[in-house]
Amino acid sequence: MSIRHRKVQVSILGSAEPGSRAYELAGDAGQALARLGITVVSGCGSPATRVAAERALQANGLVLSIIPPDQMPPPEWPATVVVPCGMGDARNLLMALAGDACIVIGGRAGTKSEVNLAWLHQRPLLPLVGCGGWSETLPADPPDERANAPILPWRTVAELEAQLRVLGLVAEV
Repeated sequence: MSIRHRKVQVSILGSAEPGSRAYELAGDAGQALARLGITVVSGCGSPATRVAAERALQANGLVLSIIPPDQMPPPEWPATVVVPCGMGDARNLLMALAGDACIVIGGRAGTKSEVNLAWLHQRPLLPLVGCGGWSETLPADPPDERANAPILPWRTVAELEAQLRVLGLVAEV
């Protein structure tokens, strides 16, 4: 008999500004992941990734925050566990690898870097669509032709939960 010790972890990658639909869905996603018993991995560097972490904590979830500097953040940092890696942008590899899958919301150059690294290492990608931003184009324009990992878009938290089930990261109810 095998006992599972490690919880499922999902990285939140991307950016969206407060007040946008993508920002609200980032928070809802963090809360949903916590409710499902999934550890949220978030650098908390953008408003979207930070609100996902905050909402996960409010829902009594676990948050792993991998941050670029080598200094510990202030005590109110929204995380259960903090890893100050001192690697600057190379931290993007840790963010890509720390999740069993990666949620992609909006995004800029750093997000593209994380997504490409996740793709190279065969991590499933869950891009938010219907809210604009770079993640919108990911399903039709993957990083390359190799089909390294599934790209499963979502527009609502219910769709996100369904995609997590497709990946086997959440038990069927």
